[in-house]
Formats: sequence, structure tokens, C-alpha cells
Amino acid sequence: MFREEVEAFMRQFQQDLVRDLENCDGGAAFQKDEWQHEQGGGGISRIIENGHVLEKGGVNFSAVQGELSPQFLKMLQMPDPKFFATGVSVVMHPHSPMVPITHMNVRYFEAGDGTAWFGGGIDLTPIYVNVQQAQEFHEAMKAVCDKHHPSYYQEFKKWADDYFYNEHRQETRGVGGIFFDRLMATNEISMEHRFAFVRDVAYAFAPFYTRIINRNRDLPYGEREKQWQLIRRGRYVEFNLVYDRGTKFGLATNGRIESILMSLPQHASWVYNHKPEPGGPEEMTLSYLKKDIDWIHIK
Repeated sequence: MFREEVEAFMRQFQQDLVRDLENCDGGAAFQKDEWQHEQGGGGISRIIENGHVLEKGGVNFSAVQGELSPQFLKMLQMPDPKFFATGVSVVMHPHSPMVPITHMNVRYFEAGDGTAWFGGGIDLTPIYVNVQQAQEFHEAMKAVCDKHHPSYYQEFKKWADDYFYNEHRQETRGVGGIFFDRLMATNEISMEHRFAFVRDVAYAFAPFYTRIINRNRDLPYGEREKQWQLIRRGRYVEFNLVYDRGTKFGLATNGRIESILMSLPQHASWVYNHKPEPGGPEEMTLSYLKKDIDWIHIK
């Protein structure tokens, strides 16, 4: 029954998050698109476009089963190709360059031999880094981690730094957050404990992100800020198409392409050999797109 309990949680979390984001945006509703997976199961994509705050966003639920491709089976080092996976994946692209892009997901995977694990995380991608808000974000992530294990924050923060990294640009996607994968049961930690942690991560997302939206939504900006936003969105696209494991998993399991690529913004730019103005806020933002920044104690 554990699988059914996790799937039911994911369904409810999607509904709750859609409600909270709609209330915060105040200008558009999420459209509902139900779909079926060719091997078994399916999902519900909830997409918002052209809201007051959110230019494009998705809150996608899926619960699918089937068999993994041989190449993906080898990559996961699994002996049995059968799998079940359920989760919720979220990406928000605001109109304003003063409101950060954000991504989060929580997921559960079960192999045919019964091996099971949780994964997920939350990360923040400001177009312009606000150090205080980045610090507050990491404090919120640390609080939810510390509730469950004293090592979680440092471990999962480093994992996020390493994961959300554009190797070819040698820059992080944003200010990081937490990322975790293959959280299995151990002699010391049960799957129920892992599940409790994942539930708290999920429900930590809306309070923080809606608060940062409301703080930043009315800040002024002009054409310069919009152009920088398009360039930074381009970097976001690069990461999602080149490195993101969720994208690769969806493609390897013949997932629904519209749901897989809902993480991409409506508009993005690539400017040849772009260099920000020396001493400007864009250059300052780039200076913070590095691994291993101690955001909790930053001055």
C-alpha cells in the first residue's frame, strides 16, 4: 500500500500547490491537461500562462509504469526493467526579471525488484541575485532539512550546487537550494521517515515562493533588465536540455513531450559572446553563480 499512499499524496499536493499559486498570481488559472502513458498510468499537467505575475508555469503530476530502455536500465544499474514512478514537477517563469525563476520536484521510484527511493529538491534562479533573499531561501531550506536530520542541509545543498551547474559555462544555474536522489531505507532511516521529509519539502515550497513573489512583483524594471532576463533564461534552457536528469528520464521512458518540456520559458535569447557591463548588477549576479557559497552566513 505504500506506493498508493505516495501517489495519493502527490495528487493532493498538486491540487494544493495550484490553488496557492493561482491565489498569489491573481490573474490567470491553471489549465488542466490529462494524459495517458503508453505503457501504463498517466498524469495531469497543470499549466498557467500570461498571468499577472507568471508568464508561464507548470505543476505536473504523473504516476506511470512500464519498462525502461536497455540504455537507461544500464545507467541506473538495475537488473529488472520494470518500474513505477510518481511525482510532481514544478517550474515557474515570471514576467518580471525581478522575480526569480524557480523549480521544485518531489518523486518516488520503484524498480521491478522492489528497490525504491525518493528524490527531489527546490532551487531558485534569480535573474538579479538579491543576497538577502538568497540567504532567507537557504535558511528556509535548512529549517526543513534540520527537522529531519542534521546532515541533510549540508549534504543536499552541496548536491544542488554540483547538480545545477552548467559545466560548459562554469556557472551554477542560480543560487542553488537542495537536491537529493536515491533516498532509500537504511538500517537507521525508514522509508516512512524519508516520505515525511519529502512531504515537508513539498509543502515548504509555496509559502516561500509566494512570499518572494509578493515582495518583488511591483519592483520597477526596464528594457535592460528584460534583455538580461532573456539571456539568463537561455542559460536555464541550456541546463534543462543538456544536463537535467528529469528531462532525460522522461525521454528515455517515452514520456509525454509537452509535459517534459514544460520547464522551458516562452521566450529566451542567446547573444554571441555576451559580456555584462563592468561593475553593473548583471556582472554582480554572475559573481554569485558559483558553487560552495555559504549563503547562510554570507555578509
